Amino acid sequence: MDRIEIGKKIKQLRESRDWKKGTLATKAGVSPGYIYDLEKGIKCPTVETLDAICFAFGITLVDFFSEKKEDTLTDRVSSLTNKQKDLLNDFLNSL
Repeated sequence: MDRIEIGKKIKQLRESRDWKKGTLATKAGVSPGYIYDLEKGIKCPTVETLDAICFAFGITLVDFFSEKKEDTLTDRVSSLTNKQKDLLNDFLNSL
């Protein structure tokens, strides 16, 4: 995986959680500008920084680099927007 692909993956994970660049930056302990540079493929993160970003996402480095395309229930729920999660929670509470 090259730095362009790493950046795309970071952006995809961030957007799937409906996070701003600043949100991810704060959680990972880096600047929003650095997240921008990573997502654009301008910079390539160190292993330590990528590990911090993965920790912010609640995944491991192995998960990040995994090529598996299995769509688990956890993956589906984690990719919902906050509004969608609220609606799902309301629905489940009504059962």
